[in-house]
Amino acid sequence: MESQGILKKIRKIILNKYVLVLIIFMVFFLFFDKHNLVSRWKTGKRVKDLEKEIEFYNEEIRSNKQKVIEMQSGDETLERFAREQFYLKKDSEDVFIIKEE
Repeated sequence: MESQGILKKIRKIILNKYVLVLIIFMVFFLFFDKHNLVSRWKTGKRVKDLEKEIEFYNEEIRSNKQKVIEMQSGDETLERFAREQFYLKKDSEDVFIIKEE
């Protein structure tokens, strides 16, 4: 008997016109609005991905600036870079390329 009384009170509260309008309002804004939860979640994920990408490119910029500074410091480093990156050699040298798997 007591559980039926509780169910009647809950039903009366839910069927109240103000609560019903509030529920419809919340459902509309959570799922059907232009700025709903799904789009906000996707946008937040995209922002995190872009922040990671920005950090990656900032690290690449720092690394490349360091390489430029090293190459401007002397001819030996420039020659070493050319040998490593472009497989350049002197006439009296042989170059062996070893590929690691």
